[in-house]
Amino acid sequence: MKKIPAEKRLIENIEIIDIAEEGKGVGKTDELVVFIEKGVPGDIVNAEIYRKKKNFAEAKIQQVLKYSELRTEPFCQHFGVCGGCKWQHMTYEAQLQYKQKAVTDALQRLAKIDTSNAEPILPSDKTRFYRNKLEFTFSNKRWLVTGEADNSENLSMDALGFHVPLRFDKILDIETCYLQADPSNTIRNSVREYALQNNLSFYDLREHSGALRNLIIRTTSIGELMVIVVFAYTEQEQIDRMMEFLKLNFPAITSLLYIVNQKKNDTIFDQEIITYSGRDHIFEEMPASGGNLKFKIGAKSFYQTNSDQAYELYRITKEFAGLKGDELVYDLYTGAGTIANFVARDVKQVIGVEYVPSAIEDAWINSQINDIKNTTFYAGDMKDVLTPEFIQSHGKPDVVITDPPRAGMHADVVSRLLEMESPKIVYVSCNAATQARDIALLKEKYDVARIRPVDMFPHTQHVENVALLVLK
Repeated sequence: MKKIPAEKRLIENIEIIDIAEEGKGVGKTDELVVFIEKGVPGDIVNAEIYRKKKNFAEAKIQQVLKYSELRTEPFCQHFGVCGGCKWQHMTYEAQLQYKQKAVTDALQRLAKIDTSNAEPILPSDKTRFYRNKLEFTFSNKRWLVTGEADNSENLSMDALGFHVPLRFDKILDIETCYLQADPSNTIRNSVREYALQNNLSFYDLREHSGALRNLIIRTTSIGELMVIVVFAYTEQEQIDRMMEFLKLNFPAITSLLYIVNQKKNDTIFDQEIITYSGRDHIFEEMPASGGNLKFKIGAKSFYQTNSDQAYELYRITKEFAGLKGDELVYDLYTGAGTIANFVARDVKQVIGVEYVPSAIEDAWINSQINDIKNTTFYAGDMKDVLTPEFIQSHGKPDVVITDPPRAGMHADVVSRLLEMESPKIVYVSCNAATQARDIALLKEKYDVARIRPVDMFPHTQHVENVALLVLK
């Protein structure tokens, strides 16, 4: 702020005309593009600049002069501080409109393709309580909300909730979260209350000390429930008492697990998972041709976090692939083999490739428990596995399904797809910008035949997109 003269901080009477990729409103002055927090297209505001670069500035609303018709009242008490649902102040219809626009804009701008035939975004039937997994963090440095700072000496500073945006060491204490259905809120609040009553220390994210570190809750559409408590520096007696409290008070828990993690990061993929009660996994089911598919989900397993929309995403993927029953399908970035197993009953063979070995183990198990015998899975870096020798050995695919992480596909993988010349590529993406970058390269040999966004995460700026590429 010191670098911005006081008389240049205030921008008056600026109209919000668009939404940026990170979810902020966009306004324009004669000199600058201004990204305005919590701005909704159609708002006219006075805004205060807090960061300025050569061609753009970032600002906060100081006063709303005219409210947009797209505005609505946020339903969560934590909105505006918690960084989880940044679009709660915008109607769901408007959210869908701007997600569709984000996808088509990226494809037009970066891939230089015609998107006039893009199909309308598929909405989520559930706009609340749609997630099947949440991870909460314990901290002894609670974020103080407006009005609390003046009385901080008398306040408990322990929190169990979510990270405040841009503050790794500050946690917002969450009372009610609308992302995951009960008993998620009840379990979290009960665990926090138990910890406070029994003087269990909350983790210090700077000093790396304290007993309680994370709480992970996973649910499934068939009523199964996994609870994982992550401890740090604690005694076994404290662990046993906490776990027994959960076992006795929440008999609906299918899988009650704990971890002792003393690393400096929260990842659990290299940690031992200890089963306290019940199974070490839960099951999810998904409709599919030939009967429901069952998926085994462990503490480290990846599964799409919106179960209902995961089915819709895979259904559209299969529809775009236009399967007739005799195809060889390559499923790249297969994860736990969910898409591979979803399409397996409709094709001759599916070959899945994934970087994470534990995910490939899950993929094999998911095929076995569904009595699917025409899938084969390989673990390794995609660019190293997908070699000409691999393709020669397994056969040229009739369809490639690719669902890479946010970073998109490695350039070597794109090159291999161009060499392979599969008749169809169905590209599933959670990042329209990297998808567009990859499509720009694939355009050399492919036309984009179909485009359909899918809303997996209401009240956020995130959107999935499915694109069908057909060999020229």
